[in-house]
Amino acid sequence: MWLASEMAAFAHVAEFGSFTAAARALGVPKVAVSRAIASLEQRLGTRLLARTTRRVALTPAGTLLQPSCRRLLHEVDTVRRSFARVDAGLQRLRIRVDAGYGRVLVSPLVPRFIEHFPQLALQIETLESLPGAAAADWDVLVRAGEEAAPGLESTALASLPQLLWATPAYLQRHGRPRQPADLVRHVLLQVQHAQDSDESLRLHSAEGAESVPARAGLRVGDPAVVHSCAAAGLGVGVLPEFLCRAGEARGRLERVLPGWSVQPVLRLWACHGGEAAAAVPVRQFLEFLIANLVAVAGVTPAP
Repeated sequence: MWLASEMAAFAHVAEFGSFTAAARALGVPKVAVSRAIASLEQRLGTRLLARTTRRVALTPAGTLLQPSCRRLLHEVDTVRRSFARVDAGLQRLRIRVDAGYGRVLVSPLVPRFIEHFPQLALQIETLESLPGAAAADWDVLVRAGEEAAPGLESTALASLPQLLWATPAYLQRHGRPRQPADLVRHVLLQVQHAQDSDESLRLHSAEGAESVPARAGLRVGDPAVVHSCAAAGLGVGVLPEFLCRAGEARGRLERVLPGWSVQPVLRLWACHGGEAAAAVPVRQFLEFLIANLVAVAGVTPAP
């Protein structure tokens, strides 16, 4: 117990470079900080701080110890904030969504989820890259991809068939493709996925499959950007039907090669660590997504 408080005092002195500032941050007398540092140095048998009349500097041993003390403070603060929420009658649920379809599909559902589960304090953050394994700062990760995330337990939420879309004006200027090979004369607007490596576009229909060299005019991780560019008449967009449904109904977007779809089919996943699945808030969130994605976004249920 005393060692933890001494490490906290050391972490503050190392951060602020001052015993006075550390004492002010901790809300204790300056002499208490000095005693804590002296006791810690005695326990470890080495000097941690080099003191002069003007400044306080870390010794090599202090530099080695500082990261451990920072982690200790972070963990203590995390526990404190968690219990503060429990005391307030709230349970925290930390959601991370990918910057592409995760954000597009989850964001519209947030108000309804909060309305249904007011006892949950929801924290949502957009991630640009996928973490390789379960992290300590999130409970559920929502992402789109062909496969489940490696190193995580994953629940398939929905399938996202990719179709081809363009404005009638664009097709009138550049011609309507009648077969997949005609796409080589068109600019393709595509969502860039982390697993993408093939520059060709793979298409599938009841008649078979074809691979077309892609003349990509745009590859970006945000499907909303691809949709905006397609709606502006800048090319043929590779997008799921749910994003283009309203534009098609208004006559602003038109299906290109109606009998064909882009392969492979993307899937929306909810990823979590194995122990997280047992937590009630996580189960509630997963069940809510499964129940509402089809109704609200009109996506295809996961097989």
